Amino acid sequence: MADTTTQPWDLRLKDKIVLISGAGRGIGRACAVAFAQVGANVIAAARTNDDLQSLATEYPDAIETWVNDVTNDAYYERIEGLTKLDVLINNAGTNRPQAFVDVDTASLSSVIDLNVRAMFQTAQAAARVMLKNQSGSIINMSSQMGHVGSPNRSVYCMTKHAVEGLTKAMAVELAPMGVRVNALAPTFIETPMTRPMLDDPDFKEFVQRMIPLGKVGQPDDVAVAALYLASDISAMVTGHSLRIDGGWTAA
Repeated sequence: MADTTTQPWDLRLKDKIVLISGAGRGIGRACAVAFAQVGANVIAAARTNDDLQSLATEYPDAIETWVNDVTNDAYYERIEGLTKLDVLINNAGTNRPQAFVDVDTASLSSVIDLNVRAMFQTAQAAARVMLKNQSGSIINMSSQMGHVGSPNRSVYCMTKHAVEGLTKAMAVELAPMGVRVNALAPTFIETPMTRPMLDDPDFKEFVQRMIPLGKVGQPDDVAVAALYLASDISAMVTGHSLRIDGGWTAA
């Protein structure tokens, strides 16, 4: 069999240091597993220790766990304390679906704080480490809702449009220093956060009707896209938003 280790489709992620926020469940967990399986050294960060421990037990030699609140300054300081960081999967986020006229101040502040401010400061801390080595890949978790609007999701849409703008601005500024920045924009993915929504038959029918492929996404659909954007295969890709939306935004 031919040696494919130097072929362009080799991900070349073995021994790379990859930080993933929101890694305890859903998309973040799927990303942690995917990167561990290709030989990366994964730092899985989340607020809940129990979620992380099952990851560490499954991949004891590949996954290090950080129990941190991503909105806390101590988390950013911990990132900046790393001597090297090759990849950031900036994944932590939340949603509180409400009618626009009913959005309360607490919900507004909570979603903005996690989806925008914490994402910005996490990316900033990671970039400071990457710039020391003049290389790295930052992947901000956006959403198809960063490209369109949807009922009862005004705050979430607003924050994900902000992520799209942040990604473009970072990409342009950091490209000359060897750091690539892209976004992932999934449709509804079946995760612990979305499962209560999708348990509503009317809502699930709406989602499937809006997706031309006619099905809800799975966490692994996003994880493999993260592998692509993190790897040398995408070496000429920066400032891009990769939509994993089954055609929702194309319809």
